Order: sequence, then C-alpha cells, then structure tokens
Amino acid sequence: MKKGGYIYILTNKNNTVLYTGVTNNLNRRIYEHKEKFIKNSFTAKYNASKLVYFETFQDIEVAIAREKQLKGGSRAKKEALINSINPEWKDLYDEIDVFM
Repeated sequence: MKKGGYIYILTNKNNTVLYTGVTNNLNRRIYEHKEKFIKNSFTAKYNASKLVYFETFQDIEVAIAREKQLKGGSRAKKEALINSINPEWKDLYDEIDVFM
C-alpha cells in the first residue's frame, strides 16, 4: 500500500520568502520548521515557518511530482495558488486538523 503525502508552501512574517516542501506528515514537518530543527536550513535562516498553502495526495510519488512542478514555477504562480485558498496569507498550521 502506498503512503500519502502533502506539498506545502511556507513564508515568513512579512511574506517576502516562499519555500515549497513535501512530506508524509504535515503536522510534524511544519512543527519542525517552526522549531528550527535543522538550524542551517533555508527556512530557519529566513524564518519561513508560516504555513500558507498545502495540498493532500493519496500517493507520495504524486506529491513529490507536484512539489517539483511548483518549485519549477514562478513566484507569481505560487502567489496565485496561495491567494486561491488563503487570500489573507494567514498561518494555517493551527487549522491543519480541520482540513484533514
């Protein structure tokens, strides 16, 4: 049986940085970003820990392909995705369970 996955976009307090990632456990992974588990990471360096967008997938391989597609896209395309579900760019971390 294949495992599911998630792609997500994080930003910082001023929404100036965008980071796209993939994981099989969204709650755990966003917590790790917020707590700066990896001290020298991009997200720790730029304080990108605000979850502004995510998608859920039944198959982790599809999630990985989607992450690569998003990473290859422009910032404008990522902003349009975020605005489509989260026009205020609020942190969705506390609401993850509501969406799942």
